[in-house]
Amino acid sequence: MEEGSAERGVLAIESSVAGPVAETHDLLFDSALAIQTEIVLPIRHVLVGHPGSTVEEIRVVRSHPVALDQCRALLARLDQAVAVAAPTTAEAARVTAQSNDRGEAAIATERAAELNGLEILAADVGDHPEAFTRFVSVAPFTRVDRDGADWRIAFSFVTNHEPGALHRALEPFGRHGIDLVQLVSRPIPQTTWRYRFDAVLAGHPLDPIVSETLREARARTRRLRLFGSYPAARSASVSTGAGRAAS
Repeated sequence: MEEGSAERGVLAIESSVAGPVAETHDLLFDSALAIQTEIVLPIRHVLVGHPGSTVEEIRVVRSHPVALDQCRALLARLDQAVAVAAPTTAEAARVTAQSNDRGEAAIATERAAELNGLEILAADVGDHPEAFTRFVSVAPFTRVDRDGADWRIAFSFVTNHEPGALHRALEPFGRHGIDLVQLVSRPIPQTTWRYRFDAVLAGHPLDPIVSETLREARARTRRLRLFGSYPAARSASVSTGAGRAAS
């Protein structure tokens, strides 16, 4: 995206089981890209391997770190196997297919198995069948249209390292009745035990109360940066094809 080779990017930003995707939060903080839309999809993980292989043969399991975290029970049963992180579940399936090693497998999707000539060794291997992942699309501009009734604004802020700093930064949101639907902390690189806070509020950036609240919060923090504004997502139905999405 930053090199200009793509018009849009898609990132997994939160798992209903594993929580926020730290890598995505850090990428947004360091990038000029802005969130445009979000969607929540049900996640159905399967264990895929080479045709003819068995679960008992598996010695390596590849997948995205969030997918590995969502399949702890499976990995505990495969105590002979080593879990190896991959950039995406699709990439895990591709690398597994290219290995030609019957002892390698991947936690991925049925579609990834089809595309890479792999077999499903075990279906529905996630710890929680109700697992969902929230994805966001990003682009090099901020969206401020009014498409959709409910909007979200994602932002990040850094406070002084002193008593009451976080309370002072959040006080305007409570006083103005602005709902913070998410608040997570992330360590600040090149510092020791210092943190920033990533948050999402319910509201539109053109609403006077919302803009005033953000102005007050900015004045009470060392730094406040917007990640983007976008319509709130509606969860996709578990019965749809969206269940094959990769986390």
